[in-house]
Amino acid sequence: MQNTSTKRYIETASTDWRNPATRTIPTNNCAPGSLIKKPDPALPPKFDVASVQVSATNYDELVQLLIRCAEEKQSIIVDFTCADVIVRARENPFFRKILSQFDILCPDGQPVRWLMNSVHHLKLVDRVCGTTAMLRLCAAAAETGIGIYLYGSTNATLRELQKQLLGLYPTLQIVGLEAPPFRPLSEVEDRAVVERVNSSAAGLLFIGLGAGKQEQFAWEHRHRINAVQLCVGAAFDFVAGTRPRAPLVMQRSGLEWLFRLCCEPRRLARRYIIGNVRFALAALRQICTRQSQAQPDESGHHEAQESLSGN
Repeated sequence: MQNTSTKRYIETASTDWRNPATRTIPTNNCAPGSLIKKPDPALPPKFDVASVQVSATNYDELVQLLIRCAEEKQSIIVDFTCADVIVRARENPFFRKILSQFDILCPDGQPVRWLMNSVHHLKLVDRVCGTTAMLRLCAAAAETGIGIYLYGSTNATLRELQKQLLGLYPTLQIVGLEAPPFRPLSEVEDRAVVERVNSSAAGLLFIGLGAGKQEQFAWEHRHRINAVQLCVGAAFDFVAGTRPRAPLVMQRSGLEWLFRLCCEPRRLARRYIIGNVRFALAALRQICTRQSQAQPDESGHHEAQESLSGN
């Protein structure tokens, strides 16, 4: 039986994955990603968001691109970048370096999308969050026969996650489930993980290790795992139903953080109370900087116009 919250929040992709003509790669002038067996795909362009380069993309574009990469066994790494991730990157140079080498950083969280639209004059109509992206990719993988591998969380959560996903997508091929130990892996264990993932022929590797750990795992294995790696964080718990997900109205209004804070105040108080203030200050600073830079350009443009008109 499907978890009711999973049924409520699932959004299916609009692309018909049975029609190869619709599975096209969007093109742009962005630099290509890293790796491996096939020519690199064209990736969504990135824009500065409080010193982190975030990709301007949407669900349909992302799913089309990643399904093609999974079919061709290209290894690219994808993260879903919320305000908390950006604050972590601003405070940790090594983490910021890791993120700079991700192929795609999706604008997860409405504040990130709002800031991108405000500063860079984009027209992103929605965020791209890990949970919804995971569900859409699983729907597409079920249609195309691409195998998925689930890495992270606990055995109990993974079993429930598998149950929920197969209830939603009966033809989905879950080729691996793995809950790693809550400690760093030894070299032997790490090599064994790579071997298991690669031998499974998975096209999509979903990683749920928590912010920071999952990004480092994907970054360290970007040249070793032959699959699309996606850092989806709490998506495992949300889809499995082990944690509640915020109502849609709170998600769309940028208040999902408040719902999660109310559910887990001790664990998330520092992240959301202090972290949100730091993100807001960084966003305000970027907006003010952009406006101050725009003013001289506008005045120079007006002076040039007056000169040309002979005034």
